[in-house]
Amino acid sequence: HEFLLATTEENLKHAEEMKKNPHMEHEEPNGVRLAPKKSAEIVWKFTKAGEFEYSCLIPGHREAGMTGTILVK
Repeated sequence: HEFLLATTEENLKHAEEMKKNPHMEHEEPNGVRLAPKKSAEIVWKFTKAGEFEYSCLIPGHREAGMTGTILVK
């Protein structure tokens, strides 16, 4: 799986890129891709209020419900 923290618009755009290249490697500080039975940590400091989304953008995973929302006030 992967974890990508961004706006919904950014995640939808990235999801389209992932459909074309599902094995894409990620180097973004706001995301991580993990092999089975592995773990990782992301430390993120929000600098503005808003609604943000985290999602697994491997094709079919977002559509299966692997997404959520973070509300920063």
